Amino acid sequence: MTEKEKMLAGMIYDANYDPQLIEERMDCKEMCRDYNDLRPKAVTERETLLRKMLGKVKGNILIEQPFYCDYGYNIRVGENFYANFNLVILDGAPVTFGDNVFIAPNCGFYTAGHPVDPAERNMGLEYARPITVGDNVWIGAGVQVLPGVTIGDNCVIGAGSVVVKDIPANSVAVGNPCKVVKSIQIKSSADK
Repeated sequence: MTEKEKMLAGMIYDANYDPQLIEERMDCKEMCRDYNDLRPKAVTERETLLRKMLGKVKGNILIEQPFYCDYGYNIRVGENFYANFNLVILDGAPVTFGDNVFIAPNCGFYTAGHPVDPAERNMGLEYARPITVGDNVWIGAGVQVLPGVTIGDNCVIGAGSVVVKDIPANSVAVGNPCKVVKSIQIKSSADK
């Protein structure tokens, strides 16, 4: 099994020394650099490069510069996606965003984790666990989402939160570690 196959299968893999993964990260860094160097008014060029870099883009997308990711091909974005400045996505595993996701500045989504044993960690080994964000989610400024987390539909994650466990749908969650503080009552279109 290649190190990439191990990565995509959720196994421990060699992230630091595998030539294929290093090359893929370098290619993605080049695209991120190209994206971040584009003029803000170059909207068409920015969107074209995002669609080339990311694994799947369903519809409208706007990611403010700068933006950084590891591979790009593991990122899936739904309709009407917006991310403010300084978005970082470490996408060794899939990172999936639903429709109508809004992300404030300085947020990170990190699928990568490392062994607690220092000998294994020093060998460059890591693992990657998927992150899933549902539809109609608002992520506040400075939120950090860790490996393996699912955030349900219609959630609001408060600024500065560190999300280490799943957040159920229709929740407002805040803190470090992030915890649900209230439920959201969804109004139907008839109630409006």
